[in-house]
Amino acid sequence: MADSGGLYLHVAKTGLRTWRMKFRFDKKEKLLTFGPYPDVSLSDARDMRDDARRKIRNHEDPSGARQRALAAKEDERIAQASELSFEAVGRIWHEQQAPRWAPVHAADVITSLERDVFPDIGAKALRAIDAPAVLATLRKVEARGSIETAKRLRQRISAIYSYAISEGIVSTDPAAVVGNALKPLPKKRKQPSITDPEQAREVLRAAEASGASPVTKFASRLLALTAVRPAVVRGVTWDEFEGIDWSGDLIGPQRPLWRIPAGRMKLILDKKDEEEFEHLVPLPWQAVDLLREVRRLTGRASLVFPGQRHTHKPLSENAIGYLYNRVGYHGRHVPHGWRAAFSTTMNARAVRQKRYEDKAVIELMLAHEPTNKVAAAYDRAGHMERRRELAQEWADMLMKGLAPARDLLDGPRR
Repeated sequence: MADSGGLYLHVAKTGLRTWRMKFRFDKKEKLLTFGPYPDVSLSDARDMRDDARRKIRNHEDPSGARQRALAAKEDERIAQASELSFEAVGRIWHEQQAPRWAPVHAADVITSLERDVFPDIGAKALRAIDAPAVLATLRKVEARGSIETAKRLRQRISAIYSYAISEGIVSTDPAAVVGNALKPLPKKRKQPSITDPEQAREVLRAAEASGASPVTKFASRLLALTAVRPAVVRGVTWDEFEGIDWSGDLIGPQRPLWRIPAGRMKLILDKKDEEEFEHLVPLPWQAVDLLREVRRLTGRASLVFPGQRHTHKPLSENAIGYLYNRVGYHGRHVPHGWRAAFSTTMNARAVRQKRYEDKAVIELMLAHEPTNKVAAAYDRAGHMERRRELAQEWADMLMKGLAPARDLLDGPRR
């Protein structure tokens, strides 16, 4: 029984009456059913007809076939994505996150996954990995004594799953529940450090007499001379140095400087892009001499201290520490210990010389975070003359009797 606009009441032989509408879409005849009469009134059926005709005018299929096809495609995409391996998704996650990080941190993250996670679960489909599998992987890291590394890896695995959940690839994060099953961190102790300048000098002497690579020896010496954080030395690029005559032929006073971007300093995230939080390190002549020699070795790379296998990746985070361990200083002196050595020595010197104002300058040299932006803007260049003097005094004490930097590259010259 026809109404109008394609709407009609269909009466079956059984007496069932239903509202229907015929229409054409994409050159095909289709049929809509709106429901039985009298449950669906004539007025309601006409409203549904009008709504369907509006969709047709907007090039939409009122039967929902197109939406169902799109939904089917999405289901297929999710099904295929759920078969992606953990390593494949992990690398996509890392690629998306890397621009937010300092290059040295981005390299550390992917290296840690490649070393400790991908070999175990990297080839497995993301949805096939359960909590026991994640825990078994992390237990291997704990077994070698790297408790903190295991906890960081759990966080990175969990971050990869969070990304996959957001993309609709999986619905659960197996790494989220294993945190309490990991070993607790040992109580924090002070970093082992030899603070007496003469004994600290012997650390360098032993390290530089070893068979380690020249790059590691150079990095160790620059770390000792500048007392910056080890990660800052590992990630340094050649463009961070200013005022250096690389030929060594320039006569007259020079003011060499290491300008460390805020993004590479140990600062809270919302300060990492603020220029006033960059750190300036005045360089003593021994550091400049060292950098000229390093340039002969790695000057074609962007990193001053690249790794042995890949010039675009920094020196391993454990390279200097392992070197100190091999030459007999395990548990006695670590790379971070140079900061304590510098602070202890120079503060004691300030007290002896009754230059108590030097204590604040030493804090600046160690890049301990300023309390406000005004202080930071001033301190960035504040007390620079005194900082240069203290940097040179420290270098003169530490390097007394040590071989020149060229010997680390070429061996002793007669």
